Amino acid sequence: MDTGAWIGLLVAALVVGAIAGFFFARWLLKRQLEKNPPINEGMIRALYQSVGRKPSEADIQRTMNAVKRQQR
Repeated sequence: MDTGAWIGLLVAALVVGAIAGFFFARWLLKRQLEKNPPINEGMIRALYQSVGRKPSEADIQRTMNAVKRQQR
């Protein structure tokens, strides 16, 4: 084989690998989000109630904002 054919095969392999890697990463991320959903207001309410507190809406919003700030 000549050099041009090797370069063509290399470029094709890189493109196919990039596409396959993209779809694999997308599938993996979706699976992780299904197993470990992000925290929401319902989870925070349950957390407060589990320690014996009735949370106000301000408590929930303050906690959500703290979680969002920490995720950045």
